[in-house]
Amino acid sequence: MTDAAETYDRATYLFETRDYAGAADLFAELVRREPDKQELQLTLARALYHSAQLGRAEERLRVLLDRWPSDAYAHLLLARTLQRAGRAEEGRQHLLLAQAMGLDG
Repeated sequence: MTDAAETYDRATYLFETRDYAGAADLFAELVRREPDKQELQLTLARALYHSAQLGRAEERLRVLLDRWPSDAYAHLLLARTLQRAGRAEEGRQHLLLAQAMGLDG
């Protein structure tokens, strides 16, 4: 098993070089190891979104928001995920929450 720091560095590199599917796999491994780290949860959701794994992104974001409901960016990303999935009306409440928390959609 690789060191968590090495896995994080590799996952971050993959994300930055737009290998979002590869990054999602590694961030999922990190989340399994450390499920209480909000940053890992959010970065996994971002990688899933960017790799068009919208169902998995939505699931991850809903889990994240159940735990950290004041995460404005997670609300914005869930709104964008639902919009991209053709469910914009369902995402509207999350977009409004993100805006109310100070993020522009």
